[in-house]
Amino acid sequence: MIELRHLRYFIAVAEELNFRRAAERIHIDPTPLSRTIRDLEDHLGVLLILRRPRKLCLTPAGVRLFKESLNLFIRLERAQRVVRATDANHRAPLHIGVADGLAQPRLSQCLARWQAIAPEVPLELSEMRARELAAALCREEVDVGFSFGVPEDARIVQEPVWDYPLIALLPRGHELERQGALGLADLARFPMIVCHADHKPGVRRQIDALLAQCACAPSIAGEARTFMGCVTRIAAGLGVGVTDSGHAETLRRTDVSAVPLQGDLRLHTYVLYKHQRGGLPEAVQRFLTHTRSL
Repeated sequence: MIELRHLRYFIAVAEELNFRRAAERIHIDPTPLSRTIRDLEDHLGVLLILRRPRKLCLTPAGVRLFKESLNLFIRLERAQRVVRATDANHRAPLHIGVADGLAQPRLSQCLARWQAIAPEVPLELSEMRARELAAALCREEVDVGFSFGVPEDARIVQEPVWDYPLIALLPRGHELERQGALGLADLARFPMIVCHADHKPGVRRQIDALLAQCACAPSIAGEARTFMGCVTRIAAGLGVGVTDSGHAETLRRTDVSAVPLQGDLRLHTYVLYKHQRGGLPEAVQRFLTHTRSL
């Protein structure tokens, strides 16, 4: 049976037309190389090489086998490239859960850069509520999540990866617009629109902590399930609110004003993953390392 090594050896001899040089090229001794070519000729039942005292010459059959062997290895290399590309295109993706309606530039940058540095590990995104994300992580339906925070669970790691300054949101024409940077206590004097704790527990927990830190006890005028629900109520004049500057960047509305708040008040975004007894899969570890490096 002809093996690929027989053809590789033959190609070396056909190109060098010298057993010694061909043997040096493929890192074997001349004697087994010459024997392999004899075996190939015996198997095919043809003479491939004329062994003259000073020089080897290919027979017509040898010339044809040389050309066919080169074409065979070209096709083989092409097949290997196609198989590798097919594997990359159909490799199991990393399942990423995104909660809280996150639309921050940092999240987009994180995902875009991953696509650039690790195209062989595609991403599959799913949007869900924070509590749904926690449950999906526990059931291992998603590998990694991003959120403002989910309810505490010993099975889930919540690791802060970036933060944005807190920004006041005011209906256009509100009296606080003219004051420039505001104190959170100034804002809390007015009825506030906040996120519903059942739908955005992490956001609500962080904002409540910041209000308590500033000794603020605002009147709650409404609770919204989504960021856009908050914006709609604020634009309608039902109250004032806060968000992070990352989401404020995504607003392109003329009926809402985004005003900086004084002090180091920030909202944190967390990357979440489930504890694994045997350690995290290699792709998840790489993605977490990438996320931490931003």
